[in-house]
Amino acid sequence: MSNTLRILIATDNHVGYLEEDQIRGRDSFRSFEEILILAKRHRVDFILLGGDLFHHNRPSLYCLNEVMGMIRQHCFGDKPCEFAIMSDQSINFQSRFQRGANVYDPNLNVSIPIFSIHGNHDDPSGLGNLCALDLVANSGCANYFGRCYDLNDIKIYPILMEKGTTKLALYGLGNVRDERLHHAWRDGSVAFIRPTSEHGGQAWLDDAFNLFVLHQNRVKHGPTSHVPEEFLDDFLDLVLWGHEHDCRIDPEPCSNKDIVQPGSSVATSLAEGEAVPKHVGLLEITGKEYTLQKIRLTTVRPFQFTSVALAQVPELEGADGTACQRYLATVVEELIRRAKEEWEEQQEEHDTQSQEMPLPLIRVRVDYSGNFETFNPIVFGKKFVSKVANPKDIIKFMRSRQGERRSATAMLSDVSASVPERLETVKVETLVAEILGNNLEVLPENEMQDIVQKLIDKDDKTAVASFVKQSVMRMKRSIESNHDLEQLTDQSVKRRAMELKEERVQTYAREQSARNARRTRAE
Repeated sequence: MSNTLRILIATDNHVGYLEEDQIRGRDSFRSFEEILILAKRHRVDFILLGGDLFHHNRPSLYCLNEVMGMIRQHCFGDKPCEFAIMSDQSINFQSRFQRGANVYDPNLNVSIPIFSIHGNHDDPSGLGNLCALDLVANSGCANYFGRCYDLNDIKIYPILMEKGTTKLALYGLGNVRDERLHHAWRDGSVAFIRPTSEHGGQAWLDDAFNLFVLHQNRVKHGPTSHVPEEFLDDFLDLVLWGHEHDCRIDPEPCSNKDIVQPGSSVATSLAEGEAVPKHVGLLEITGKEYTLQKIRLTTVRPFQFTSVALAQVPELEGADGTACQRYLATVVEELIRRAKEEWEEQQEEHDTQSQEMPLPLIRVRVDYSGNFETFNPIVFGKKFVSKVANPKDIIKFMRSRQGERRSATAMLSDVSASVPERLETVKVETLVAEILGNNLEVLPENEMQDIVQKLIDKDDKTAVASFVKQSVMRMKRSIESNHDLEQLTDQSVKRRAMELKEERVQTYAREQSARNARRTRAE
């Protein structure tokens, strides 16, 4: 038996993204299946996923069926497991019916186990505080780890794996709201639990390779809406960073450790970072050393991105809207040509069977500063319906505003900017915080902000309506039980509503703190 652990690493698969789209509906499924096929081809010991396996918090039955079917097809078989798990599996894997790693389940025949944390798209919620990974784990198709039950005291336990003389301490932390995790880390409430004497602690402390996988903002979006790299403990050897979609899979040194960011395996936005070629990694660990081979995914839909500043194009000086559209059409044609050229080169490089290029994604970011007018992007895209996968949103208008800082509401109210530009510029969470910063008369601001965020993040269309109904009924019951209805006036009702709202603000804050403290592991 070899002493080398072979691990296929990937993050942000977002399976189920646009699954009902006639053109792009199968993109996420094809990429995920390619990852499973690569794992089988390279005979890895296991697959490690960095969160957001699913795009939706509540994936469709079709999506769940496809994912579990592909896992059973490619990851079940007679290949023996060559590593042993030495840690307490009841702590590592806490889905109710999982009872340890699936590779040890006598009722299953797992050849390539999958280990995954949850991300911000597929995190626990709702009745039982469950997530899609609980279902996948309880069905025996994956091993769900890294879930935190007490946000006031976050303890990260390792999965201790051993293969020959190589020891691996695998730490994982599923997604936690960035601001909350930032404060917890800053306040010393995040702790990595190192191996103890019962596991042969000193040998693990001295000889183990320490790998940490997390799913958080790496890029600073605000003072506390990210995890600074300096927060990460120095004993770690390698960090697998999920959530960020830009592919930065080449190891980047940070203090005494390296950081690897594979990026997403499917483009879920038309941002510039998504146009970087998609990769997964083959990680090989021997003793305290590792090597990483990056593997380009060949089934990913081609994506070409470019920026055009109309004012810097000499032939457009003094041109009208029609001339600008003609010029941008040539830009799009060139990007389509470039996409086809890169696709053919990629097919030759990987010696894959020649297959027709799928319709590419094309995005042109157009800076129309300098008295240029916008036009309808949907009408513009009609001439490319049979040539690109996203004809309705090829063009994205923007204007450079150097040195200008405006509120979210001011940006939305700027009628001089196009509607898509305004929507792209404003961050929803910033707008929510800004609007709810004003005093509400009935609804508690802190609870309302969390409810709106739930609507945005989880696509829970009933969240706001249910919350408003509950708040109104709570106020109505309180007034009816404590006041003579015939003596009530408009002013007294408003005054009592404000008092009740303030009481609820404080109560909700206490409830949130207590809820985080008393969460116990699911039985």
